[in-house]
Amino acid sequence: MPAIFSLILPDFLLIALGALLLHRFHFSAEFFRGAEKLVYYVLFPALLFHSITRTPISLSEAWTLLLAAAALIAAGTLLAWLALPILKPDMRQHAAVTQCAFRFNTYLGMSLAGAAAGSDGVAVMALLVGFSVPMANMVAVSVLARGQQNSIWKEVLKNPLILATVLALAWNLLGLSLPAPIGVALNRLGACALGIGLLCVGATLSMQGARQAGPLIAWMASIKLLALPLVALLTGWLLQLSPIEHQMLLIFAALPTASSAHVLAARMGADSRLVALTMSIGTILAGFTIPFWLAVAG
Repeated sequence: MPAIFSLILPDFLLIALGALLLHRFHFSAEFFRGAEKLVYYVLFPALLFHSITRTPISLSEAWTLLLAAAALIAAGTLLAWLALPILKPDMRQHAAVTQCAFRFNTYLGMSLAGAAAGSDGVAVMALLVGFSVPMANMVAVSVLARGQQNSIWKEVLKNPLILATVLALAWNLLGLSLPAPIGVALNRLGACALGIGLLCVGATLSMQGARQAGPLIAWMASIKLLALPLVALLTGWLLQLSPIEHQMLLIFAALPTASSAHVLAARMGADSRLVALTMSIGTILAGFTIPFWLAVAG
């Protein structure tokens, strides 16, 4: 267990540093918005593309990981919906935080994959992330604003992470190779993505929100940090995933909610403060739950 804590400690130190830079060293929110935009549109797509293209992938392998990712998104959505008859929460609050049950922090996931299994783990995690981004976005947007299917598809088709994944899969399956200078450049961009991305995660942490929504927050955090990893264990067994695929699926399922959930809620007029609070609590608790699931995966 001490070795596992040392595995995740660097990532959570970067998250804590991001919070300190914003709240104690007076780096502006505008600075972090610019940094996050750089990561989202340039650095992270480069990381996804390079990770997926560097290791040969078979159609059967890609299809199995797609099914596994879909199972996790579906399970998170269903379990979040069960809060309605059980907790009877405010409908608008429930719609806002439903995405916290299945969205995932890609920066933390890719970093943990590299620390746990090297480049092979990063390649598997990149596929899981690439497959899950469009599904998670479609579900989240449809819950927040039903009847806007056209805007959902428009948003999905313009998503840089999806575009990078599709291009990388096509490149890989066609058996193409990257020129060495381009590969080195993409690798260096990807290395920047993880560090800057985790700093931005820390800068988005907020403990301000609606106290009366405590049971709803606890419900969503329990789904994301406890229930979905169990679903991942079952899914990996049913799909007969390889050991490294099973390990990456478990880490992927155990990731806390991404800060993009807060951005989407704010943009669509939902309760973004409640989403930020739920995301922040989940990220802090993940520092304790992820070591447990890593021990299970080991």
